[in-house]
Amino acid sequence: MKPKVGVIGVGHMGQNHVRVYSEMPGVELAGVFDADDEQAARIAEEYGTTAYSMDDLLATVDMVSIAVPTRFHASIARDCIDAGVDLLVEKPFVDDLEVGRELVRRANEAGVTLQVGHIERFNPAITALNDIAADLDIIAVEAHRLGPPINRDLGDSVVMDLMIHDVDIILSLVDAEVESVSALGTRNSQYADAQIQFDDGTVVSLTASRLTQRKVRTLSVTADECRVDVDYISQSVDIHRNSLPEYIKQNGELRYRHESIVEQPMVEKNEPLRDELTAFVKAATEKTTPRVTGEDALRAIEVTRQIDELASKAERHEVIQ
Repeated sequence: MKPKVGVIGVGHMGQNHVRVYSEMPGVELAGVFDADDEQAARIAEEYGTTAYSMDDLLATVDMVSIAVPTRFHASIARDCIDAGVDLLVEKPFVDDLEVGRELVRRANEAGVTLQVGHIERFNPAITALNDIAADLDIIAVEAHRLGPPINRDLGDSVVMDLMIHDVDIILSLVDAEVESVSALGTRNSQYADAQIQFDDGTVVSLTASRLTQRKVRTLSVTADECRVDVDYISQSVDIHRNSLPEYIKQNGELRYRHESIVEQPMVEKNEPLRDELTAFVKAATEKTTPRVTGEDALRAIEVTRQIDELASKAERHEVIQ
């Protein structure tokens, strides 16, 4: 029998979860819930499913995606766990770390699968990077997640909304503990720069912006052996090796040139959300550890919150001055 799946919250992000589940073989899209009854009914009709009350949905499904504003994550996740329903919670997991730890404990005790929606873990370019980085001695990482102003209120700062993606990726890449964090922010938390140093000496620089008039999603890894450049949008990876600067004499003039070997490994391009939900269904069905656990998400929140607080403090000081 196919597992029955549902979606709680069918706004901008939740609609995509509904779409993917409706196209996914091996599952039955059993229903949706949204606080806006009309929106729930419209999405249910569009995808051939049923709009339920929260209680009725949890009594019907085996697993759900939770795609509501962050402030509602904890209470809904608790209801899902108590109902024995496996759950994928969109990021940020929770807005209170202690509540998040309690939810992780509760899910473990109940035998309920809890995965958090850090979708970039499922970007094919990051999957390729993980394979490459396993053999590298990483020196530094640099990430840029920039984009133009948006016309909707997300509630979360640019750090908690955008930079958290790269923080999670970096924490999964660097096998060390965070030693120090620093950050600067400006324009009402719409632009932030941060630096992280790990206890193995690895240094990290991150920039996130909702003000930049070009969408950029890149991450670069510097290692002794090479530099690896990842583009999340094009799902591409470039590996730069054997960089050889030299001066050559040409037509009686001394000229400078810099050559390097660039490898472009084959990356099988897929929709990250589809891979994420497929992995969630598999982990829930087989009762295996999800790729992004609640513990992973809490670690990302802890570091990201430090960055957010430091950036906000720096911005307030800047305004006072």
